[in-house]
Amino acid sequence: MLKLLRKYSLIKYTAAAILIVVPLYPKFPFLMIPGSQVSLRLEDILVLIAFIVFLIQSFLNQKNIFRDPVVVAIILYLTVGLLSTISSIFLIQTVKPYVALLHWLRRVEYMSMFFVGYASVRNSKDLHFFVKCIFLVIFLAFLYGVGQKYFNWPVITTQNEEYAKGIALRYLPGGHLVSTFAGHYDLASYIILTTPIFVVFFMGRKKSLENYAATGLFVFMGTWLLVNAASRISLVSYLGSVCLSLFLVKRYKYIPFFILFVAIFVGLTSRHLVDRYIRIINVVMKERITYVAEVSAAGEKASLTAAPVFEDRSTSIRLNVEWPRAIRAFYKNPLLGTGYSSIGLATDNDYLRMIGESGIFGFFTLLLVFFRSVYSLVVKIVFLKDTVGRAFAIGIVSAFFGILLNMVFIDILEASKFAISFWLLLGMAVSIARN
Repeated sequence: MLKLLRKYSLIKYTAAAILIVVPLYPKFPFLMIPGSQVSLRLEDILVLIAFIVFLIQSFLNQKNIFRDPVVVAIILYLTVGLLSTISSIFLIQTVKPYVALLHWLRRVEYMSMFFVGYASVRNSKDLHFFVKCIFLVIFLAFLYGVGQKYFNWPVITTQNEEYAKGIALRYLPGGHLVSTFAGHYDLASYIILTTPIFVVFFMGRKKSLENYAATGLFVFMGTWLLVNAASRISLVSYLGSVCLSLFLVKRYKYIPFFILFVAIFVGLTSRHLVDRYIRIINVVMKERITYVAEVSAAGEKASLTAAPVFEDRSTSIRLNVEWPRAIRAFYKNPLLGTGYSSIGLATDNDYLRMIGESGIFGFFTLLLVFFRSVYSLVVKIVFLKDTVGRAFAIGIVSAFFGILLNMVFIDILEASKFAISFWLLLGMAVSIARN
């Protein structure tokens, strides 16, 4: 067994299995955990196996990645998260102990994929292999999305407690497409994460019909999935990250064509998404909450006119319920927050969720992970002689900024299908820069 691990680099194929299985396999619960909304799923078992393989192979190869600055920052963040959990259980008592611990372990699970990704890349052939895996995922997700929208294929989602039990639903016209993902937000965020990688990987190489065809097909499938997911902020993030990737590989002339393509695509295929943009514009421009003080002729009294109510439901929930709740949690315990799971299932802002659940320490240690990751990539990209590795690193950097924007309106690091893929690919990119 040990010889097989050394000879065939089992970590590479384990990483590929995660890259393919996690986005594509529906989120059926394998084991329900009593007293919580957390379920053990088959993807959790696969992730555990991958991390064990990483530990064994790292021991056999005598490679210590735990001195890497990004890895140190990850360990620091998880340590702060554990302290926050202990504080919320024993000091301020704002959480159920086992639920908070499960939420902390979930973050450990997701971020452990950074180590697997870091160890899985040895050369350009490995990167080619992983990019092909990404293409396969998008292709199959696209086919399944078409099946959901036009052929009544089942929808498996976890967007509320009842649906998370594995109930098969059906796509309704004008709804949000989820394809093989657990929700439309993680589908859209996955497209933002992977498209710049693919665009840079092929557009940054020599001009050929094959490269243009592959890129065009990938962009078409990804755009179709994202537009039908109908996430407003994700479309903006998608445009920004892909345009940045084209800029970094000096394909400037393709930027306006890409923007025009997406605009026409949205206009022709998704009236629902267009209506959602119109609605938010109306809310901001015409129906802002204002209070007008009217001074009487005598100048002694003032009355307040009734404020119109937000008609954009998602915006209203964020501004009036979820974001204030996270801010109140921060005020209650600024240093370590009120603990994981203390502010509900959704905050729709990963930054506010971080600062509410884990306080200033958790917020800044995770930002440290992001900063060190991007810094290591940006600094080393210039010196990467391997063009394949350089393209992959540029793609991750471009995608990273789109993800950071998405995090303003979505708890995307809490979505397992996206988070596992994100940390896995980020680990691969940092490994390229380091090695």
